[in-house]
Amino acid sequence: MFLIIGVVVVTGCVLGSYAVHGDMGVLWQPLEFIIIGGSGIGAFIIANPPHVLKGAAGAFGALLKGPKYKKADYLELLTMQYQVFRMAKTKGMLVLEQHVENPHDSSVFQAFPKFHADHHAVEFLCDYLRLMTLGTDNPVEVETLIDIELDVHHHEADHIAHALNTMAESFPGLGIVAAVLGVIVTMGSISEPPEILGGLIAAALVGTFLGILLCYGFFGPMAASVKAIGEDEHAYFICMKAGIIAYLQGYAPAVTVEFSRKVLQSHQRPTFAEVEDACGELPPV
Repeated sequence: MFLIIGVVVVTGCVLGSYAVHGDMGVLWQPLEFIIIGGSGIGAFIIANPPHVLKGAAGAFGALLKGPKYKKADYLELLTMQYQVFRMAKTKGMLVLEQHVENPHDSSVFQAFPKFHADHHAVEFLCDYLRLMTLGTDNPVEVETLIDIELDVHHHEADHIAHALNTMAESFPGLGIVAAVLGVIVTMGSISEPPEILGGLIAAALVGTFLGILLCYGFFGPMAASVKAIGEDEHAYFICMKAGIIAYLQGYAPAVTVEFSRKVLQSHQRPTFAEVEDACGELPPV
């Protein structure tokens, strides 16, 4: 939604202001679009491995949908952690083994649909719960391992945003390429009358205009938005990390969940009362 609004605002302001005194028909230069857009996409393909290209395609879908997790999803995550750690505290870690080995059939995880539908989040939590059922109980060692995994995950997500930003920064240069080609065409027609030359020069300058607009009006902001969405998704895993480490340090489930809640940003973080009420509505273990 915000992506569409932003595109409409940028396009409306730029083209609307130009239309007051300019001829809109002059801006319609299909060959300039092909030179800049096509070469930009081609350079993007050359510069990035397949997994980044696939991730970039998915990133545009994420831009249309907005942040993957909302405040209600973090409240669900906190209550899920409370239920899991309460079960482990009252019945022992081994009771989680069946849920960890078959998370998609787990009655515990199925009660939290947003979490249950997120394959990466389920896999992340179950991997560390499995280690705990196998006897891993050193919070320092587990925290180090989690940090390494999250760094890798964060780097992969950041690589996509960086690749999009690099493509954005290439557009002004490719706009100059298109403009230079237009100047070459113009110089080849130097004997034409002024009205013809004026049209050719205007067409050449459209390339520079388009390259700068694509960079600073569209793809640069999109890359920044992809990075922000990645940061929000990273916070979901940081929340789980805080809960795991707090539990390993021996805190009660209610306190463990409070540790998880405190690492969230203000726009994501449910209040203490909201978490307490949600946990109080959970069925007994």
